[in-house]
Amino acid sequence: MTQTQKILVTGATGTVGRQIVAELLARGHAVRALTRDAATAALPVGVEVVQGDLTEPDSLIPALEGVTGLHLITFGGPYFAPLETGPRILELARAAGVCRVTVLHGGGPSLLEDAVRADDGVDWTVLMPVEFMANALEWMDGIVASGAVREPFVSRLSAMVHEGDIGAVAAVALTEEGHGGQEYVITGPELLTVGDKVAKLAAACGREIALVELTEEQAVAQWRAAGHPDDVIGFLIEAYGNTPEVGRTVVDTVEKVTGRPARTFGQWAAEHAEVFTATDPAATA
Repeated sequence: MTQTQKILVTGATGTVGRQIVAELLARGHAVRALTRDAATAALPVGVEVVQGDLTEPDSLIPALEGVTGLHLITFGGPYFAPLETGPRILELARAAGVCRVTVLHGGGPSLLEDAVRADDGVDWTVLMPVEFMANALEWMDGIVASGAVREPFVSRLSAMVHEGDIGAVAAVALTEEGHGGQEYVITGPELLTVGDKVAKLAAACGREIALVELTEEQAVAQWRAAGHPDDVIGFLIEAYGNTPEVGRTVVDTVEKVTGRPARTFGQWAAEHAEVFTATDPAATA
């Protein structure tokens, strides 16, 4: 059993941040969560919620007091702009006695991640997860409304990862020795096509779910109708139509770091089945 430590989690209300918070709590550590709006954080009982903004590093000074580990994201502010404040954040973290830092890779070059990698005053770990299993929640409305998933490139392969496993790897790196200077690619335990994912969702939900393959043009129209900007649509076409090798290669990071196997998409589907079987999608929001 590791000694209780206090960890500051930024991006604590996000998909991964919430999992890091939950994992740290489960391991018996004290968690301080940074948010720009403490009133709407809705984090578990026992979490100390503090207000601050990564775009204004000095607002973190009170939040860093007594903290041994710090989890960072690479964007901030109301418009999720790339952070340029990494050097100052790390300076403040070192001054406060922070000894371990994790940063969630944002999918591309990042000034904050560069600053973390260049800092030799803390034990840093870069977390590089592939496609989140939680991305399947984008299918919820279509499944509830018409019992169908409409996607392009349905034969693409993904080593998609349970977001809880990202949180588990982060929690270990933030509280235990031996993870400094590491870049951890984090995947699930299997390769899946879109059809595989739909079949596993159908089994978990106990209902038929049809898979409708879209052309690239139809997919672009669907994404535009959903409000995705052109740069996001371009990213999706590239990521789905030409998935990089790292996104379709299973690695055993989760088991090596946490001591247990990575969770499967079947497990994720069972955990979230109720949102795909609701009669009113708004009821699950």
